[in-house]
Amino acid sequence: MIPPKTWVLIKGAGDLGTGVAARLWRCGFGVILAEIAEPTVIRRTVAFAEAVYAGRAVVEGIEARRVDGAADVPESLRRGAIPVLVDPDGAIGRSLGPDVLVDATLSKRNVGTRLSDAPIVIALGPGFKAGVDAHAVVETNRGHDLGRVILEGEAAPDTGVPGLIAGAGPERVLRAPRDGRFLTTRAIGDRVEPGDVVGSVEGAPVVAAIGGILRGLLRSGLRVEAGVKLGDVDPRGIRGHCFTISDKALAIAGGVLEAIFVCSRRTAAAAPHAPLFDA
Repeated sequence: MIPPKTWVLIKGAGDLGTGVAARLWRCGFGVILAEIAEPTVIRRTVAFAEAVYAGRAVVEGIEARRVDGAADVPESLRRGAIPVLVDPDGAIGRSLGPDVLVDATLSKRNVGTRLSDAPIVIALGPGFKAGVDAHAVVETNRGHDLGRVILEGEAAPDTGVPGLIAGAGPERVLRAPRDGRFLTTRAIGDRVEPGDVVGSVEGAPVVAAIGGILRGLLRSGLRVEAGVKLGDVDPRGIRGHCFTISDKALAIAGGVLEAIFVCSRRTAAAAPHAPLFDA
């Protein structure tokens, strides 16, 4: 049985972490987000990580606000906004004693998450082993198993190859041609054609290989390394998709929700107790 208010700390507020946060928030969970000081998020219009830069972010009517520390979390919650901490390793968030910790950093490897971090620990994607690094792992690979809860074993390994969308795979991804600062005047939701220059890195152009809608685009002015993802062209060309949580994020969020209930029932780890905050 899930308590009336179960608190979830989510490490990573990119588009997938945001999808998880939004679904849990709507289901009545208390949510706290932890992010790095300079997030390199591509799908910025559907990422609460944007609150780190702008102070606040709104996704599908849900507001998130950057807070300076643990003491400011209750006020954000009282205002009806998900608090976003600049807390790279989640230490501040863990000090609040969450019932559930979700590693949504999508680092493809475990960079510090432990079973002891919370009564229930859930990790997204490859790099984690259920029962060793986390109580449950949620599959993030597109395909038949997307969103599946894994209680023994690991998610599918990272292939390094983007999943197909309308038949387009690697060609839909914009990558940095060299190390340096990324600059662009384009915006998410813009239409591009094959050969269009979307931005530049130290004078080297970033060129669209296919036509479609810019569904994701890195914030201009950030420093990048050669080969990193800068943007994503969606060949389906539906502009509204740029501003709503994706099917992938919703599937993964559903897996996290299932994992919370399954792990709670299996371990009785989330036994009812007083909420962390009077929010």
